[in-house]
Order: sequence, then C-alpha cells, then structure tokens
Amino acid sequence: MSGEGRKELFGYVGSYTNEEYKTGITLFRLDLQNGEITLLDEYDDLPNASFLALNEDRSVLYAVSETDTYLGGFGGSAAAYAIEAGTWKLTKLNQQPTGGTAPCYISVDQTNSAVFVANYSSGSVTSYQIEKGGRLSEPTQLVKHEGTLGPRTDRQERPHAHSIVLAPDNRYAISADLGLDRLIVSRVDAEGGLLHPHGETAVKPGAGPRHLVYSADSRFVYAINELDSTVTVLAYDASAGTLTALQSISTLPEGFSGESTCADIHLSRDGRHVYASNRGHDSIAVYAVDGPSGTLSVVGWQATLGRTPRNFALTPQGDFLLAANQGSDSITVFRVDAESGMLQETGHTAVVSRPVCVKFL
Repeated sequence: MSGEGRKELFGYVGSYTNEEYKTGITLFRLDLQNGEITLLDEYDDLPNASFLALNEDRSVLYAVSETDTYLGGFGGSAAAYAIEAGTWKLTKLNQQPTGGTAPCYISVDQTNSAVFVANYSSGSVTSYQIEKGGRLSEPTQLVKHEGTLGPRTDRQERPHAHSIVLAPDNRYAISADLGLDRLIVSRVDAEGGLLHPHGETAVKPGAGPRHLVYSADSRFVYAINELDSTVTVLAYDASAGTLTALQSISTLPEGFSGESTCADIHLSRDGRHVYASNRGHDSIAVYAVDGPSGTLSVVGWQATLGRTPRNFALTPQGDFLLAANQGSDSITVFRVDAESGMLQETGHTAVVSRPVCVKFL
C-alpha cells in the first residue's frame, strides 16, 4: 500500500466524539491525481479515537480511546481492529485498558511484537504485547514519568506523556513529556512488551515537548514543542541511545503576537523538509533540512484553511499533505512541491467532525 504507481490511496481519520457526533474512526479514499478526498465508512464503537497506528503489513489498525475511565476502571483504553484487504473496512478485535488517563498517542514496534501508549493526563506509558491475529494483550507494563516540573504552572502542573516514538532500529523509544520538559529514552524489549529506563534529555524550560520525528538517516531527532511554539533539533546517537540539543527554531512568523500552540511534526519522504502544525496561527510551517548538520531553516508557512490543525499526514510518496482541522471539522488536502517543500491548495476538503489524526494505508 505504498501508493507508488497507484491512482488512489486509502486511510483513516481518528476523531474526538460527543453525544451528538459519535464517529471515532472514518475510512477515506484519496485520489492521487487531483487530491479529491471521499469518505467511505464510519465507526462509532470507540469514543475519542484521537490517535491511530498501523502494523507493518497494514493488516491491523490500533487506536487509543482518550477517556479517563474504561468499564468503570481508572484510565482510558486502546483497541485493535482487523483491516479487510481490498475494502479496508474495520472489525474490532479487542480493547484493553491503559491504566492511565487520557491516552493520546499509540505506536507499534517494527517487529509487530509490541504496542505502546502515552497517557497524557496521568503522565505514564503503557505497554502491550501483540497476540496472534493482532489482538492486544493485557497491559504488560505501566511506566509513570517523574521529575522536576516545567515553569508553566497552568499546563505543567504534573507529568504529561504526549507521545512514545520508536527509533528506526527498534532499540530505543523516546517519550516526549510536556509537563517535565523532557525527552525520556527507554530501551525496548519488544518481545516482552517492555520498556527499560535508559536516559533523558531536557529541552528549554516551558517548551512543552509533544511529538517528534527522526531524520531520514536517524542521526537527528526533531521535537515539536507545544507551549513555546518551537522545534528542537537534537543529534541522536543510535548506538548509545542518547540525545544532544543543537537548535531551537520558532514555528511562527516573526511579528506574530496571537495565541498559538504546536501539535504535530513530520518529515518529507526524501528527508529534505520538516513540517510542523500551529494551532492559533492555523498553519503548517515548512523547514528545509541541512543534511550534514541536521539544522533547520524556514521555507515558509501555509494556512490550513481551517481552525486548530491538530495532526496531519503526508502521503507515502510525499505528493500530498492532509491537515486535520479539529476546530472547523475539516480535512484539507494540499499538494506538496517536492523541490521547495511548500504546499499548494488543491481545493479539496472533507467534512469530518473534530478530526485529530490521519493515517494512510
């Protein structure tokens, strides 16, 4: 399902739900000729499906349910769905508690052995083993983040695990904790579904790290900081599993004085450009990557034509970018200029209630 040589591509949107809008996951088709997006199916069996992940062969979709309780117990939950080849329709396999509140991020290790979830409100990470057929085991581990809190008392009143991202070689995982201003590195035991403490690296006080992405050659990590609207560039030593901060660059244009927070970050397929979303400025910031140093320089900004762009996704071939505008109930499609990295309006938008995550098959 790489998209290469194809005329269409399929994917899923994860959304926040409420009593009026109960659709947590939406299946869509993207026309790779013109960027037209068509909604195909809706699923209302998972509230607040705010983040999604796929296994390696795209046969199972994993999703969080960002709630504070599940079946009367403390914490939210995570679910596994079988994907029907050819129709891409979903059938729920099972659902398991996370043991932590407001799970907001889910990832699958590269060997399809383990799943990891970041629980935002309770500042913890939950691990699972993947059972036969893609089902989630009962939780194998709950790791609680601890440490000195950041200076923003309104947002950093306790640890807030916001993501858990595995290194390309699957040896380590990095969890961004917004409350602690820390990137926490763990050694991965995928077979056992376990994380072992390894180290941590601080970002600027009050930055509030949220999501991150590795460079194409795994020598660098780009972390987007929600609270101070910056991207931190860090050198990554894959053999040692260590991070060293190199650069902090704003996601906002000079002179902007409004309220804005960051959300998501992605790397272009060729590794030449980094994209970051601004909620408030309501834009995607585009950066050029300097290959030898890993540092970033601003190329420009593209308005997302909607409010509060949460997450976004690039197609596997890098031709299109889809922005999930949570505040205006829309998914907006942009064409990517491969040379400059800038985004161009296609005129195509889909109406999806409170979209927050986009994943391509």
